[in-house]
Amino acid sequence: MDQARRFPLPPGSTIGVFGSGQLGRMLAMEARRMGYRLHTYSPESDSPTGQIADLKIAAAYDDCEAVRAFAKGVDALTFEFENVPSLVAEIAAEEGVPVRPSGTILHAAQNRRREKSMLRRAGLPVTPYHFVKDVAELEEAVQEIGYPAILKTAAFGYDGKGQTRIEPGVRPSAAWQLFGGQSCVLEAHVDFERELSMVAARGVHGDFAAYPLVENRHVNHILDITIAPAEVEPAVAAEAERLARRLCENLKLVGVLCIEFFLLPKSRIDRDVQSSGSAATGRLLINEIAPRPHNSGHWTIEGAVTSQFEQQLRTVSGHGPGSTEMLRPSVMLNLLGDLWHYGEPDWQALLTVPDAKLHLYGKHEARPGRKMGHLTVTADSTDAALETGLAARAALRRH
Repeated sequence: MDQARRFPLPPGSTIGVFGSGQLGRMLAMEARRMGYRLHTYSPESDSPTGQIADLKIAAAYDDCEAVRAFAKGVDALTFEFENVPSLVAEIAAEEGVPVRPSGTILHAAQNRRREKSMLRRAGLPVTPYHFVKDVAELEEAVQEIGYPAILKTAAFGYDGKGQTRIEPGVRPSAAWQLFGGQSCVLEAHVDFERELSMVAARGVHGDFAAYPLVENRHVNHILDITIAPAEVEPAVAAEAERLARRLCENLKLVGVLCIEFFLLPKSRIDRDVQSSGSAATGRLLINEIAPRPHNSGHWTIEGAVTSQFEQQLRTVSGHGPGSTEMLRPSVMLNLLGDLWHYGEPDWQALLTVPDAKLHLYGKHEARPGRKMGHLTVTADSTDAALETGLAARAALRRH
């Protein structure tokens, strides 16, 4: 450990990031702008982050000596996706290097069972669920939760992977076999009105900042469009910020975190309140969390005073969060590998749209469903931004 290490870390310091995808790439871009150095560690030899980083290390996450050497060469560590083994955080801690968010948070976020247990202990609203470890428990859980239900693997699920829907007439055993008998979480189907999310940040001294609540629209379980801000009642936005603050404080988070919500229909809340005679419990349920920048926060690069990636850099290096004020209504549209089906997209057509901002991630192989980049459009209203964004993305398609 460098005994001269000072916090907050000034420009010129070195931030290490485990993982080397597009989130690390955009963090590296912010680090270069602000004068920080960034080192990346992952098993990938030619990665989106590695193309931008000052140093890239390609080694296995379970190579303890390589992880230890990497940790010794940086002043603080973070991660850009939560499926990095928590062992790396433990090794870094042994070397006296701060890991932000903590290894404890990383460990909880890697497994839906641990995540939901943590949310429940914090008194936060989640969908009804049961943990199941064999077919018999699954059949019992389906009988209790009812149809339809969503079966999800406990570990390593994202972008719709590791989950399946159990409909009436479908044998639970068939769903169970899809995941090879690994432990799962069975969730009740939620009749939600919209999917929302909020990115928040918390500094080393507990200073908290949240971005406006946004609406997310998915296609085939993959985020397609984010609309910022979400057109919801002020009470819903305030509820989301209250829940985000409670979670960040409960976790003692230092870093950036995204919370995905289901917005329940107001009619359902009114009905439940009338039948129970109790006070309203709120319209939001927490679906999942991600202790890192999030796809639904990419709009902040052009649409907010401080991007979510600068926010990550600030908090990991020991500075307080920057302003989360929205500059203009914004829309983010993902660019998936499907766009390359008929050849290279028509970039010239896109770049004739002056309000569309293109972000490509440096990935060499375009595959269906793979996130290759995104567009951001800002405008005087979300409707105008969405109209422009959809037209700009459509212009990319070659037929």
